[in-house]
Amino acid sequence: MPASLSLSSSPSASAIPRLVWQRLCPAGDPFLNADYLTILETHGAAAAGAGWTPCHLLATAANGEVVGLLPLYGKHHSHGDFIYDWAWAAAWRQLGRPYYPKLMSCLPHTPVGGPRLLVADGVPARAVRQALVAGAKALVGRLGASSWHVALPTDDEAQLLQGEGLLLSHDVQFHWLDPGSGDFDGHLATFSAAKRRKVRAERRRVAESGLTIETRHGDQVDPAEWPLLHALYASTFERFNNHAAFSADCFADLAVALGRRMVVFIARAQRAPVAVAICFRSDEALFGRYWGCRGNHPGLHFELCFHQGIDYCLRHGLRRFEPGAGGEHKLARGFQPTLVRSAHWIADPGMRQMLARHLTAQKESVVGYRDEAATHLPFRRDGPRRED
Repeated sequence: MPASLSLSSSPSASAIPRLVWQRLCPAGDPFLNADYLTILETHGAAAAGAGWTPCHLLATAANGEVVGLLPLYGKHHSHGDFIYDWAWAAAWRQLGRPYYPKLMSCLPHTPVGGPRLLVADGVPARAVRQALVAGAKALVGRLGASSWHVALPTDDEAQLLQGEGLLLSHDVQFHWLDPGSGDFDGHLATFSAAKRRKVRAERRRVAESGLTIETRHGDQVDPAEWPLLHALYASTFERFNNHAAFSADCFADLAVALGRRMVVFIARAQRAPVAVAICFRSDEALFGRYWGCRGNHPGLHFELCFHQGIDYCLRHGLRRFEPGAGGEHKLARGFQPTLVRSAHWIADPGMRQMLARHLTAQKESVVGYRDEAATHLPFRRDGPRRED
């Protein structure tokens, strides 16, 4: 680490001055800002009581200015971080070793890629990032953790982390990328005729169901309605005996803080909400989604979670839509299989070597899956059409 830099950790996002967040984070990012992590921590979604212990790493220059930030959590489970390492924890357990705690650099409960090693403009970025990496490795040792993981970093960061000895894992998400469709009909014009008819029939069922669908930004949602919308979201987790991480108050505070950076698609029956998809947006992309529904409404999940999002992107000039982790059903709606990566520092050399072999084999399998999934995309091979 350069002698001019010192490292420290912060016990909460709120303890980091807002000006630091503004200086280090990408402009317009709905997640990396002074509000998102603070609200998740304040409402317990990313707090010690839920198995998340904030210990965000700061790099400070000799003049006292914070020039680097690594969001960081100590974790006592593997829920909500999207690196899918339950089998790793089982392997540690079989060998009589503790896997938890581990350290995580991620967006809690949010499978969205982006920068993780945040650096101020006008400073030697690589040196600051290397200092943050060294600091995270050292913290693994001091806390007796098994590992440090960086979920879904940028490609440049993944290369740097690999050069610093971290292992890379690979996964597939499904992303919509606008080729210049213009509007939703233009989007469908890129589909084969059969696939285009299926999407239109799917949307027609919803349009003829008697439901009304509306799009609201966070600052347009009545605060009194959040308990109703939250109940829909929570019902999705209850059906699978899982825990809903976000509370109604958490969503309400996010709506106030983020305003137009939150996008909410609501389906109503006689004015009462029956389904919701909660998304977020930057200046370039839409990210989603927290979904919930009451009752049986054919096609409504696809409408609120995918078609409405694509239509929103086209109307607002966003070129990308990332609707969350998993879901091969997204292929038929025009979402392309996209390779994403996470990085892993394993403290024990023997375990690191074992996992390196596993991840090398895994990459080949994931790339093969991506390529095979791409053969099921609905797109035409001979150019778009605007008929039927």
